[in-house]
Amino acid sequence: MRLIGLTALLLATPALATPANNQWHAKARDMLEKAIAYPTVAGRGQVPAYAQYLADQYKAAGFTDIRIVPYEGLKGDHTAALIVRWPAAGQAKAKPILLLSHMDVVEAKASDWTMDPFKMVEKDGYYYGRGSTDIKSGNVAVTAALLKLKAEGFKPKRDLIVFFTGDEETQMNGAKLGANEWRKQGWTDAEFALNSDGGGGAFTKDGRSLGYGLQTAEKTYQSYDFTVRNRGGHSSRPRPDNAIYELATALKKLEAYRFEPQLNETTRAYYTERAKQEKGPLGDAMRAWLANPDDGAAADAIEANELEVGTTRTRCVATMLSGGHADNALPQIATGRVNCRIMPGVEPKVIEAELKRMVGPGVEVTVADDPNVPTPVSPLRPDVVGAYTASVHAMFPDAQIIPQMSTGATDGKEFRAVGIPTYGVDGSWIISPDDERAHGRDERLPVKALDDDVDHWARMITALAK
Repeated sequence: MRLIGLTALLLATPALATPANNQWHAKARDMLEKAIAYPTVAGRGQVPAYAQYLADQYKAAGFTDIRIVPYEGLKGDHTAALIVRWPAAGQAKAKPILLLSHMDVVEAKASDWTMDPFKMVEKDGYYYGRGSTDIKSGNVAVTAALLKLKAEGFKPKRDLIVFFTGDEETQMNGAKLGANEWRKQGWTDAEFALNSDGGGGAFTKDGRSLGYGLQTAEKTYQSYDFTVRNRGGHSSRPRPDNAIYELATALKKLEAYRFEPQLNETTRAYYTERAKQEKGPLGDAMRAWLANPDDGAAADAIEANELEVGTTRTRCVATMLSGGHADNALPQIATGRVNCRIMPGVEPKVIEAELKRMVGPGVEVTVADDPNVPTPVSPLRPDVVGAYTASVHAMFPDAQIIPQMSTGATDGKEFRAVGIPTYGVDGSWIISPDDERAHGRDERLPVKALDDDVDHWARMITALAK
């Protein structure tokens, strides 16, 4: 039987049916509609207004320890973080739990979309709008879950700290402040963090579960410049040494270069679970690499799959070029920007040295931005893994729980860097690959996925803070 679209999925999978008349699902829908209406992109200055809207929701529900903290974001853009503390009832059982999300979104142009990206549209079982998946749905679900628990009289045995930043999509200054200055002030210090900007599930169109990810690691973001200098000259008299050609040769070396593959606790667990799903050559490569981490050919075969790129090793790629100064002059300088996503725990200076060896003399390799700090892999804590597994299985009993290493980055990396283990444990889901539209055109989230996410966060918080 061939089933197309979310409607067919709902019909084919009774477990996905939406409960009727749920006030907290209705609250989340209303909040998401209002959230999307705030164009919280860099340069528009709308994050403080959205933060105030969320703060008002907490205040109306009886929360009292609420602060909106302004700070400088990208290129002087005024943004803000929202911090809400729900104190433990009586003597705290343990250190707080930090609940992470971000309020900003990437730019979206109405001319690129089939609808206004900053006006939520509900159609065919989906919510459309910028931030519907990345990640206003996450901060809405966390907020709705906390409001629900507060209304039901839940009394946490440890402090819960909501920390939503305003520039995760740009400089992550909010996360840096939260993990350092504000943590030292006691605003954001915690035993561990739960991040809505990570994790989540996926299904095929016919309702087959692709599992739920539990994000416990992130690669380190670092850019480098490859620069070649030359004395130049008149273009009518070409020289055998040309800065642009030499840069091109260096970039072709990079294209062919492969860093050594490496396994960590997260990626080993990830491939152990993925190998159970994959039965063909890709699965064979996964099983071979797990059996022998030195099997570079198996790691290469995994990386050849477009969905697994970057999961076995550090990857670096050319992203920008500049060179020359006139049509009729030989170039005196040529520069290529190379962006690297480095495996957890590996220092960027180690990759810099490896790049220098790879390109050889004559090409300068320099760090292009502030050196970033590598972050450790967060251990697979039994309490977090257990709470996440139980909550997901309450919705989808047969879903695999798959530890994940993100090839990109979230605010969580800043907290891992200072010793606060961080877990991407969102409970929403998508139909893959149709709904993989974060940062893209006509971003959307299944209506039922938001409902499930509210219930999921309520279960997770209850399990870990009771």
